[in-house]
Amino acid sequence: MGRIRRKHSAAFKAKVALEAAKGERTYGELCQEYAVHSNQISTWRTTLLKGAAGLFEGGRQHESSYDEVLVSRLYQEIGQLKVELDWLKKKSGVID
Repeated sequence: MGRIRRKHSAAFKAKVALEAAKGERTYGELCQEYAVHSNQISTWRTTLLKGAAGLFEGGRQHESSYDEVLVSRLYQEIGQLKVELDWLKKKSGVID
């Protein structure tokens, strides 16, 4: 049987990533303490460092990017529903 995947909370990931970013201990020490693979710690550290600048940007910018993503998803869903409706109309013989 396969291994069960563990799901770590965002707080746990941030804690481990901060420890790695500090550089006070090696990845090996962090792996033993937190029972996480070194590649995972490295990924979390990279994510933390890349996203850190976003914490200091204005809140409005973050909200507008969230709105853009939401609008994009909604338009995609509308398009999908339109395609499905057209297909159902064609199959049922209903003509506009």
